[in-house]
Amino acid sequence: MFNNADLELLKHKEISLITIDEQLKRFKIGFPFLSIISAASEEKGILKLAGAEKEEYLKEWVDYVKSGKSITKFVPASGAASRMFKDLYGFLESENDVPTSDFEKTFFDNIHKFAFFEILDVACKDQYDRDIDGLIADGKYKDIVTVLLSSKGLDYGNLPKGLLTFHSYPEGNRTPVGEHLTEGALYAKDKYGNVNIHFTVSPEHMEMFQLLVAARKLGYEQKLGVKYHVSFSVQKPSTDTIAADMDNNPFRDTNGNLVFRPGGHGALIENLNEIDSDIIFIKNIDNVVPDRLKDNESHYKCLLAGVLVSLQKRAYAYLEKLVSEDYTATDLKEILSFTENELCINHSGISFKNDHDLNHYLQSKLDRPFRVCGMVKNIGEPGGGPFITKNEDGTASLQILESSQIDENDAVAVNAFKNGSHFNPVDLVCGVKDYKGEKYNLPDYVDTNTGFISQKSKNGHELKALELPGLWNGAMSDWNTIFVEVPISTFNPVKTVNDLLRPEHQNN
Repeated sequence: MFNNADLELLKHKEISLITIDEQLKRFKIGFPFLSIISAASEEKGILKLAGAEKEEYLKEWVDYVKSGKSITKFVPASGAASRMFKDLYGFLESENDVPTSDFEKTFFDNIHKFAFFEILDVACKDQYDRDIDGLIADGKYKDIVTVLLSSKGLDYGNLPKGLLTFHSYPEGNRTPVGEHLTEGALYAKDKYGNVNIHFTVSPEHMEMFQLLVAARKLGYEQKLGVKYHVSFSVQKPSTDTIAADMDNNPFRDTNGNLVFRPGGHGALIENLNEIDSDIIFIKNIDNVVPDRLKDNESHYKCLLAGVLVSLQKRAYAYLEKLVSEDYTATDLKEILSFTENELCINHSGISFKNDHDLNHYLQSKLDRPFRVCGMVKNIGEPGGGPFITKNEDGTASLQILESSQIDENDAVAVNAFKNGSHFNPVDLVCGVKDYKGEKYNLPDYVDTNTGFISQKSKNGHELKALELPGLWNGAMSDWNTIFVEVPISTFNPVKTVNDLLRPEHQNN
């Protein structure tokens, strides 16, 4: 099946034949759907905090930071932002020379409000010897879009979101990278004033990210009184997955070479695993706000972190008792109640012969990474949500699921997904060390049965693509999970260029 060139490629990517065989087998057998009990809700599975309880968790985080623990902010940065400009590409390809759709009209009617307006205006003058207003007066709308998206102009269609100009400031406009640096100083600063931020980037964009950070870092440090430690990594070639044809055989391009595809954001569990910090915040590259809204962002990040370190501290104390076997029957009852009521782990499908069995069960459930995930009220945004699902060992636990993991023939699952009260904004705080302070090996906690298969095309030929378990889905399946409600004001993603016109992204 594989020739010498194939074997060399696999060696270069550090992918074993065993892994390839497993992936090809997946194309044949597929992935099982998860068994959903219900959507998580405020009644079961989602904490809604207020008043004194909220203040107590915020204090927990302050005290934790004072203890000298290490903190990192982890930002998965996307590849090219082409999807952000899908509607403008459609305009370029259309027969219309003037804006006709609502999206196109909104873009041009408000073009002065974009933070990138000034640099786009300069680029238009360089390219056509006319400013934007002049081109609009002449009906040259497509020329403006061409300058915005193409390599002859700003090249925004090929750059990653992290490098685009999002927000306007009197002292200079800012990209998402700049916004993440700034907000990191508000909630991810350690006792010594260090702010560790890690971006995962595409290899072709690495140098641009590095140059941008180098140019801005000192100014931010002086303004905010912190010391930044910014690092980067790329998705490992070893996490690429082989493509298959419609008969589930390895797909080859027109030159006869094997075709591999990126394994999706779930591949980043490997990058996350290499970060040696006690606490890791995770937030998407495009979910940023101007400075005037950052206090609200920071408040809820600190709240999530406070919940994490508080519950993790209790789990550590319980583990020490269990491991030392210095416990009573009352202690076991209390610890079991903690797993049921605080961690929402249901064990009704399991029986325990004696205290030794119960001890072993409790250790297995507590001794694993922790994550606290912010959840916002469902307002019809696309994406995954919080659920209670069955596990292979007979227990049930909290999970974040995507639509691809839902069996369309399971009425209970479909109803739970459609009518869930909350959705996932990708707002996580992670505890990745055990009660002895040793780092967990995060790939050990991935549920390999939670990937999915999609259909793509290459050079006019259909192919099947395999995505690894998602970073906050199956890649964290065996973590202890806590859901906390956070307000919609903390969720401000930029999925299309016109999202930058929303009040949350305007600075006036």
